[in-house]
Amino acid sequence: MTDIAVSESTKVTLNFALYLEDGSEVDSNFGQAPATFVVGDGSLLPGFERALFGLRPGEEGEFVILPENGFGQPNDNNIQVVAREHFDEAELERGMVFSFADAAGGELPGVVVDFDNDEVTVDFNHPLSGRTITFKVHIHNVEAAELH
Repeated sequence: MTDIAVSESTKVTLNFALYLEDGSEVDSNFGQAPATFVVGDGSLLPGFERALFGLRPGEEGEFVILPENGFGQPNDNNIQVVAREHFDEAELERGMVFSFADAAGGELPGVVVDFDNDEVTVDFNHPLSGRTITFKVHIHNVEAAELH
């Protein structure tokens, strides 16, 4: 185990948990093998990474991540109306998640917020956009990252 603090160009091994404002757990790997990532590799959003800066192996932290530093604010432009025919014969319900192809050839999840016989309104905002997240961590190891 090293005594390096989390900073740019470090590889971090940690357990983490994400909680909503009401205390409900969104995600956690406590009780499982810790995760390892390199700061800046895209595994964590920058606001979550910055919260870890200065922590050393063996330390724990709890941070409140505001929407602008986490999953962003909802954007009305991310709510789209799609023709009902694109859903084949699916029995639609509000809150259902569908996967759509994005312009880059990847997949983009969208949540059904409303529908009728002709149109379906789909919200492509991240489900956690607009939410303040509590981020709990236990740092297991920090080491210099192998930069290529």
